[in-house]
Amino acid sequence: MLRIIDAGTGEPVDAAPARRGLTRVQAHVPGRDTTALRVLLVADVLVRALELGGTPVWALLGGERESAELRAGAAALGIRPFEDSRDVSAGPGEAQVIHVLAEDAGADSSPPPSGGVRLIVAPVAPVAPVAAGAAVVPEGVDPTVVRLALLSRRRSEPVRLDADALGEARETLVRWRRAVADWARRPSRAIPEEVRGELRTAWEDDLDVLGVLRVLREVETSELLEGARFETYAYADRLLGLELTRDLGSPA
Repeated sequence: MLRIIDAGTGEPVDAAPARRGLTRVQAHVPGRDTTALRVLLVADVLVRALELGGTPVWALLGGERESAELRAGAAALGIRPFEDSRDVSAGPGEAQVIHVLAEDAGADSSPPPSGGVRLIVAPVAPVAPVAAGAAVVPEGVDPTVVRLALLSRRRSEPVRLDADALGEARETLVRWRRAVADWARRPSRAIPEEVRGELRTAWEDDLDVLGVLRVLREVETSELLEGARFETYAYADRLLGLELTRDLGSPA
């Protein structure tokens, strides 16, 4: 079962209630910049993790209405749309509420929630002057590279999307996509239960995405059959959303 650290109490809590009751995930967006995209990305991964565990989720966006720039940036990063909480007069009863908000939430974000579980996200440090109100995905960069660069740091640590961070993420994605496309040419094999368990243990432990990425790096150079490696990466990508199978069918 997914457990996360409640930033309000410092204690671990179950993200999914008993008996598979509804969990509401509410992202509180601090303006329209890259930090806002990171808040939405963490909320998106949380929703994916809950759904993989069989928990029904209601995803809402708090704060000001989503701008066109923020919508476009979120869509480019593979973040699924969140329902605007201002358009919801009443919803289904939930057994758990998780608020995802920026560490430095200020005047541009909704008031800090008074109830439910709080999941805090550190800001993205700018690497160049950013126009006010712009949700920045660097021009000419594969958005999934930005997604991996953001996922490659703990949510509690500030991220700097500089050339080094983007270059490292780009190299990893290119290598993994080529490997996945190559493994897909071999007969499929089941994911070993030990590997599946390591992946789930990682993301169910306070949404430890770095742990998931670490397992994939180990599998990449392991002695597992190619078909099992393919299935492992495809399974993990249901959480990561990195389009790791995008190059299937491409020339060898």
